[in-house]
Amino acid sequence: MKSSLCESSFPLGVMRSFFVNGIKLVCIALLGFGLATHATAQLILSGNENKVDLNTGAIRVIPATAPDSVSILDFSTFPPKMQTVDNVPNTVIGPPSNIAITPDGSLALVADSIKVDPTNASAWIPNSEIHVLDLEAKPPRVIANVLAGKQPSGMSITHDGKFALVANRAEDSVTLLRISGKLVSAVETVKVCLPGESPSDVAISPDDKLALVSAQKGGYLSVLRLADGHVEFTGQKISAYGQPYRCVITPDGELGLTAGSGYGNGVDADAITVVDLRAKPIRAIKHVTIGSTPESIELSPDGKLLVATVMNGSNFAPTNSLHTAQGGLEILARRGKTFEKIKSIPVGAIPEGVAFTADGSYLVVQCHPARELWIFQVKGERVTDTGQRIKMPGMPSSLRASSAIAR
Repeated sequence: MKSSLCESSFPLGVMRSFFVNGIKLVCIALLGFGLATHATAQLILSGNENKVDLNTGAIRVIPATAPDSVSILDFSTFPPKMQTVDNVPNTVIGPPSNIAITPDGSLALVADSIKVDPTNASAWIPNSEIHVLDLEAKPPRVIANVLAGKQPSGMSITHDGKFALVANRAEDSVTLLRISGKLVSAVETVKVCLPGESPSDVAISPDDKLALVSAQKGGYLSVLRLADGHVEFTGQKISAYGQPYRCVITPDGELGLTAGSGYGNGVDADAITVVDLRAKPIRAIKHVTIGSTPESIELSPDGKLLVATVMNGSNFAPTNSLHTAQGGLEILARRGKTFEKIKSIPVGAIPEGVAFTADGSYLVVQCHPARELWIFQVKGERVTDTGQRIKMPGMPSSLRASSAIAR
């Protein structure tokens, strides 16, 4: 007599019956109780640095107490499981989008933007490497290093997974990388702004035909065109509030968003710039006020929420009268062709990266000097602190989530 099989791929609570030699056998799939044979991974990667300290209110190179690392968190369970890959140089200098994950979750690209000056241990100089991290290897490991321009920083991968764009802050350019399986290679580098205007981040439209690059010191977004395996600067520049840093594009391709610090004393309110990507020509249409000194922004997977980390004075030296003990998390909700701020939540000092899990259920915030991640639960427009804190093996400096739930 052959034994019956109860398939764990059935939806939770669904009953299935089988007849074996005339006997009716019944099984119930209980996926919610850990009986599934196929786990689903929701990855978030945190780059952890040990050579640059921000506690004194300035960027300060310090003797490293441990190697830089990348921690891989899997939110298929809660609290998430974590493993760390040591000896992966990365940095807090640059937007927290210094890490990117391929859509299939097989590779991560890690920008190695700076290195300690070999002639002066208290200073840093631009580097030019991108580390290719194989997430499918057991254990995960760096399998290659690719050269980009000087000080590669914010980056994004096309939605088809075939290319990546990297902003080179010290070279006024963007490098196009080709991704073929586990092989990553540089294709071309194009100028996108004037010298010293510091291109910092790149966002790519859902159809992989357009990209925005934040020229931080220039105060604008450059518009790029992607076609036939090449990238070109269209010459169009979109005015943005303050010094635009991290930039993103909504999943429907309708809006571009960037957050910028103003030129005040670090306690002024700052703003999100909303760009209408379907207007002809493309143009900025709204500024939405948020807290002071935004570091990063991120969209929920469905595009209904936008979140921003803001310093709110926590990045000042403790001796400065403007110093505060906490940074902030700003929650904004989509309202047609703009976003509305609906909540401000205190978080740890000097918050860096922020990322949603692929299913949008959780939100992760990096708190730099405390060396920890704060975890929030997301239900609709409600974001609440779970109280879960995850200690990291370094100062968490860059953060990115996989865009899909990998099986």
